[in-house]
Amino acid sequence: MAIKLIANYSKRLGLPGYSSHQFEVSIETEIGNTSELDFAAERIYSSLQSAVDAQIRQVGFVPDASYGSGSISGAPLPAIRQVPRIPMQPSLEKHPAPTSDNPAWHCSEKQKQVILSLARKNGMADSALHDLAVLCFGRAVSQLNKLEASTLIKELMESFGGTSRKISSPGNYA
Repeated sequence: MAIKLIANYSKRLGLPGYSSHQFEVSIETEIGNTSELDFAAERIYSSLQSAVDAQIRQVGFVPDASYGSGSISGAPLPAIRQVPRIPMQPSLEKHPAPTSDNPAWHCSEKQKQVILSLARKNGMADSALHDLAVLCFGRAVSQLNKLEASTLIKELMESFGGTSRKISSPGNYA
């Protein structure tokens, strides 16, 4: 009686710009009896791993930093810097908060609402939020693009122990 042996091997690699690629190979074979299982499994695993590793080296298209931002100019955006942990008492000396009460934001409206909600929920002043954006990205919080805003949201959530919840009344933060 033949025993069917089915094996899969998959690998995903992260790429710049929140991109990744993945390759998977599956194989199905039969073995005569269970005494062949260890040898067959080792041989198949090794073959699958070699095949995937050989193919995944071919990266293909990798989007640059401006991909998907709707930028018509085609000029690449600056690379995102590593976001440091939020200091509990951010320094306000070097970068004062913007003087305009209602600057145009470059991220999405929903990102703006989440950023402001997290900051207010955790008692962070607008000037401290501005200072954090300047420290992390070299620009005011209202000038962050969608990718930078997403990184800031993640950092705020991790630092203050927030969770990803929908804002119940988005009109309060406009």
